[in-house]
Amino acid sequence: MEIFQYSFMIRALIAGLIVAVIAPLIGNFLLIRRFSMVADTLSHIALAGVAIGLLTHTQPILITTILTSMVAILIEKIRTSQKIAGETVLAMFLPGGLAVSIILISLANGFNSNLFSYLFGSITTVSSAEIWPMLILALISLAIVILLYRPLIFSSFDEEGAKLSGINTKLMGYVLMTLTAITVSLAMRVVGILLIGALMVIPSVTGMKIAKSFKQSFFYAIAFAMAAVLIGLVGAFYLNIPAGGAIVLVSLAIFGLTSVSLSK
Repeated sequence: MEIFQYSFMIRALIAGLIVAVIAPLIGNFLLIRRFSMVADTLSHIALAGVAIGLLTHTQPILITTILTSMVAILIEKIRTSQKIAGETVLAMFLPGGLAVSIILISLANGFNSNLFSYLFGSITTVSSAEIWPMLILALISLAIVILLYRPLIFSSFDEEGAKLSGINTKLMGYVLMTLTAITVSLAMRVVGILLIGALMVIPSVTGMKIAKSFKQSFFYAIAFAMAAVLIGLVGAFYLNIPAGGAIVLVSLAIFGLTSVSLSK
């Protein structure tokens, strides 16, 4: 295909597929914890990280990963130690993150093209230097999920039962929140900060609708996310539309088609 004759599109596809594996993988755990809105909350924190990176002329993805990981751990600590419902904690941090982002953006002389590329996604401008950190972070996340799969599953489905069984549920919570923060940092260049939550949630919901087991839902979710990235990228290239928006719309279309087919 003509699209793959360009090196920037090949890099875009690699970056997209990396995120397509990790985003629904973490999204599945968030869904069963009924904590899916954490991705949107951390995306607002990620915007602050990008603004800091632009202000200090450092790599935004590195600053964002550190900042979102710290805030993710803080959210989990408040949720568990203060006995506050997860939705309430997120409702406090979401506007707070947005407020900090607005202030930092104003200090960085307002919106510019670099900031817009993180806000709305700019997968076709991903460089080789950005792909390597994305790949390393994704592999680390994948390895952690594989190693801690059983305790993560148990503590996500039944936190109290897992605690009684001797599982360190606090540690599992911190691990999952850190993995979510890493995923948000990876996905912001692919679909943009505003659409990160969609890529983490929609393929996972679609996979769970047709899977016969929780483990099987991972494979369906990843397959749907990969299909959305591939179709969205090709569509964006030929229709000259934003790739991030196209990927999310394809994810929604796959969910719609799946729902219709199951209702028949």
